[in-house]
Amino acid sequence: MPEKFRATLLSLRDLLASIGPFLLLTLTLLALAYWWLDPTPPKRVVLATGPAQSAYDEFGKRYATALKRYGITVELLPSEGSSANLELLRSGKADLGFVQGGSADVGYDDEESVTSLGSLFVEPLWLFYREDSAQRLRNGPSIRNLSDLIGWKVNVGTPGSGVPRLFSTLLDVNRIDHRQLQLSELEQTPATVAFLNGEIDAVVFASAPESLMVQMLLQSPGVRLL
Repeated sequence: MPEKFRATLLSLRDLLASIGPFLLLTLTLLALAYWWLDPTPPKRVVLATGPAQSAYDEFGKRYATALKRYGITVELLPSEGSSANLELLRSGKADLGFVQGGSADVGYDDEESVTSLGSLFVEPLWLFYREDSAQRLRNGPSIRNLSDLIGWKVNVGTPGSGVPRLFSTLLDVNRIDHRQLQLSELEQTPATVAFLNGEIDAVVFASAPESLMVQMLLQSPGVRLL
């Protein structure tokens, strides 16, 4: 073995001997930091969705199916809707949840506990009404604005859905006194049944167009969309 090559090997051996403990300590600290910080995605998450047959319910099922392919189990947690989901996030009972923009107050404390991952989809506010109600109350088969609903029986959903707050804002903007309408807060499914039976004149939903309830009402005879 050439003398120069042998000297190089001896130098490398001496170097490794001197920095070996330092490298071992560094690798150990990095391993401990990785274990402590746990940067890998969790294997199980709780997703707050919404009422049965709602868009949130449907999208929750899609997310559960998609994340399952990556080894993540999604437990779906049904709720009344947007406002209820925000409360579940605040309390730590849900890891993820669908929340409508403008449907609830997001305070300063939420900056620490709740983080928005982004806007997922457009969620219009739907107002369906019965043609026979318009004929009986407005002397015509259709209505054109919110003021035409004065005196009507209108269901705005449960407080947890976030819809009552949105609809209340619309009434305020249009300078309509809430007391001029007969407002109810039934859940989506019983409200739809009462609506189709003629017990309610109009129903209000905030949902994606893909919602089964929205699609059904769009195709129901005698039902119109404002």
